Amino acid sequence: MEHQPSEFFSRRQFLKDGVWTVSAALGGAASALLAARSRRQGWLWQIDPYKCIACGRCATHCVLTESAVKCVHAFALCGYCDLCTGYFGPEPKALDTGAEHQLCPTGAIRRRFIEEPYFEFTIDESRCIGCGKCVVGCSAFGNGSLFLQVRQDRCLNCNECSIARVCPSRAFVRVPADQPYLLKDAAS
Repeated sequence: MEHQPSEFFSRRQFLKDGVWTVSAALGGAASALLAARSRRQGWLWQIDPYKCIACGRCATHCVLTESAVKCVHAFALCGYCDLCTGYFGPEPKALDTGAEHQLCPTGAIRRRFIEEPYFEFTIDESRCIGCGKCVVGCSAFGNGSLFLQVRQDRCLNCNECSIARVCPSRAFVRVPADQPYLLKDAAS
């Protein structure tokens, strides 16, 4: 049985197309691997806690539905105060855990009694929207132990961060991927 020229051409074209498809798939996989590798070895976005003014734009300008920016707590700086100005709103009527007395709009800060007169404050990151209201209160009247950071497990590390573009204090900076957080410490 003799092959017709059109039949032979379509088989050749099929093989050629198959080679291109496999090559493209391997190239795509290699690109993805290189991107992940450059993320680990490259640069990431982070907030310099000493420049941040907690303007609230982290909550509204992140490309993610839930901002990658979260409040963190430097326990070494905290005074464990009964009246924590990062937890309570201005002039609270009572120093209890009632939502009407809390500064955080989502209730992301947890207050736990330790011993008289000390309380421990922890952040429930699943509830934190990165608005910075607690950071403003803590910085204005407290010791600044609450501050904002980009959580690298959530961040997409966009080439041009939409939050960095609108940050009035230029607190968004690039940091080496092997040191992804800029934390406050007691020595500062």
